[in-house]
Amino acid sequence: MKICPIVFLASLLLAVTITPGCGKTDQRETKATTQVAAKVNAEEITVHQVNNILARNPNLKPEVAGDVKREILNRLIDQQLAKQEAIENRLDRSPNVVQAIEAARSEILARAHLEKIAAAQPRPTEEEIKKYYVEHPELFARRRVFSIEEILVAPQAGLAAGLREQVAKARSMEDVAGWLKSRDVKFAVNSGVRAAEQIPLELLSKLQEMKDGAIQPFEADDGRINVIRIVASKPAPVDEATAAPRIQQFLFNRRSSEAVAREIKRLKDKAEIAYLGEFAGGAAAAEAKAKAEAEAKAKALAAVKAKEKAEAQARSDELAKARAAAEAKARIETGDRAEELARARRAAEAKARLEAEARAKDTQSKQVPLPQETIEKGVRGLK
Repeated sequence: MKICPIVFLASLLLAVTITPGCGKTDQRETKATTQVAAKVNAEEITVHQVNNILARNPNLKPEVAGDVKREILNRLIDQQLAKQEAIENRLDRSPNVVQAIEAARSEILARAHLEKIAAAQPRPTEEEIKKYYVEHPELFARRRVFSIEEILVAPQAGLAAGLREQVAKARSMEDVAGWLKSRDVKFAVNSGVRAAEQIPLELLSKLQEMKDGAIQPFEADDGRINVIRIVASKPAPVDEATAAPRIQQFLFNRRSSEAVAREIKRLKDKAEIAYLGEFAGGAAAAEAKAKAEAEAKAKALAAVKAKEKAEAQARSDELAKARAAAEAKARIETGDRAEELARARRAAEAKARLEAEARAKDTQSKQVPLPQETIEKGVRGLK
């Protein structure tokens, strides 16, 4: 027997055993509490059953609700007929069917308990809603819609540092893709328009600071790298009044999930759980294996990051040495030029001094002595 028919029959029988009004109950009590929509042989299908299924489609338009109800009722009639035939053929006693029914029943009961825990959680207050709105401007007041191009790069040891350098000088995503191809790196290309709420919060805060046309790589904990280019973006703010119902539902869902997780932990802590047979010690072994794998993964990632850091430091040291050598060479060349200029200046000064002395001597040699008669005449004039 195939699984699909078993599951189908299980759902039929569960509808009989769990949903009110579909079993062989006291008809007077059923009619007093529900309205009968149809009778299939000796069994009834109630309006409550139809409405229960209809309620799973809250966005249904009123003008089509009547047609949808009739379609639901017809399917329930088909289901009831198939169920009755299955019971007539004693399929409800088949081990596979019984097992499927019990599994579905267990799932329904467990879900009912957890849904009760979730529903009992208090609704977020106006202060909590306002606080979330203020703390996440990237989702609301500064919300943007991004048109992006991205390259999803598979993990590869020693790739991140080189890719960061390439992205820093790349003019387009084609340049990045070409560089990856030249190194035989596996990657996938994607593009599209994404609103802020469609982007993980840890990534959104970084994209929010990028300008249109900017390209930037983002590294994940598992070693994957996502290179993103913002082709264009436009503001699309959401005011607090509009955002409040969404925030309230989000906070309530988060609170409910946390409450369900606490309840599961509480139940496990107080229960006596023993793994037997081939599963003996399985939980501890699985936990130890998961822990070892997580530690190995973290260690490998740390090693990759340490290697990349060492390589980056080595490149930085090389650049520093080259810069220091260039500066030393420049200082030497500057010193040589200064000394050469000083020598030239001293030579020029010495030459100018010699020329001045030579002119002075030449002037003295050209002076004509006064006649004695002229001198005596001048002396008599003084007397």
